[in-house]
Amino acid sequence: MAPPPPSPSMAPPGLIHSAPGPPDTCALLPLPPAAPAAALAAAAAAGMSGPAAETPSAIQICRIMRPDDANVAGNVHGGTILKMIEEAGAIISTRHCNSQNGERCVAALARVERTDFLSPMCIGEVAHVSAEITYTSKHSVEVQVNVMSENILTGTKKLTNKATLWYVPLSLKNVDKVLEVPPVVYSRQEQEEEGRKRYEAQKLERMETKWRNGDIVQPVLNPEPNTVSYSQSSLIHLVGPSDCTLHGFVHGGVTMKLMDEVAGIVAARHCKTNIVTASVDAINFHDKIRKGCVITISGRMTFTSNKSMEIEVLVDADPVVDNSQKHYRAASAFFTYVSLSQEGKSLPVPQLVPETEDEKKRFEEGKGRYLQMKAKRQGHTESQP
Repeated sequence: MAPPPPSPSMAPPGLIHSAPGPPDTCALLPLPPAAPAAALAAAAAAGMSGPAAETPSAIQICRIMRPDDANVAGNVHGGTILKMIEEAGAIISTRHCNSQNGERCVAALARVERTDFLSPMCIGEVAHVSAEITYTSKHSVEVQVNVMSENILTGTKKLTNKATLWYVPLSLKNVDKVLEVPPVVYSRQEQEEEGRKRYEAQKLERMETKWRNGDIVQPVLNPEPNTVSYSQSSLIHLVGPSDCTLHGFVHGGVTMKLMDEVAGIVAARHCKTNIVTASVDAINFHDKIRKGCVITISGRMTFTSNKSMEIEVLVDADPVVDNSQKHYRAASAFFTYVSLSQEGKSLPVPQLVPETEDEKKRFEEGKGRYLQMKAKRQGHTESQP
């Protein structure tokens, strides 16, 4: 799932560009070395936090945002950012899982926890995607990813995204075989216990999501405005070599970008305005998608508040060149969008009109998720000094 090896024109570590090359050249940068003990002690005395004595390995990927990364409003497409997040996570987790002698493997994305889009990224800015391993179980790796945008004219930097991803190592000899993960060294005992709690929570949520995956988005003739059927959308995509890892299954980032595109179409159809991704609830990857499959990415509105809308996105795979395997659910997620004016100000969202009992049930479930997240944000704000 890692990108191809650097080209000769790629900048050396520590630089974005050091020689003429295309404007989208990526640089894989090591994070700065750990500060000396004296500096850490001084920082601690001043109330500042520094790197831990035993930090897991970390990487940073940088890339300048080009015009073909833009959405219709001119900012960077949310799916492009999700794809970069996944690439960084895939690199560091695959590297870690191959850090010891044993069977070679590639890390496959299993789940992405909630991802908030804190600030828009603009074309011409440099994206800094930092990834760090924070927990390992016997068969999975937790990776924390932060995305910063840098205006290279002014030097201004801002945090745009934070995400947590879970990967599992698949054998190169047999991609259906999950291998064991080398352990990481924690700087304090509490980190391992906190990570174990996050692992158990995401494992339970993935199981619950998979049980609900019998739903199918069906087209409706002549739907009424503001109904679920009116804005629901689907995209059909034939998986080609450029979508896949060297081992023949789809990059998680490619799937996430397609999911974001479909969710954006649903939101735009419902609002008839400019829309942007505000957050993504957990994305669960239930099964691998192989080269040659036809995938159907379907999106439908599930809930609207006054200023936001939740869209459920389902990814189904049809292995048309393999008669031995049936149509199956490959991934699912909930995306949250907001409606913006041409000046970039928040607009009221037309209220969704659920018609069927299933739609009403999904609306209430979406309302519950919305109220739960709203309460978490309020609690976080109140806890700030």
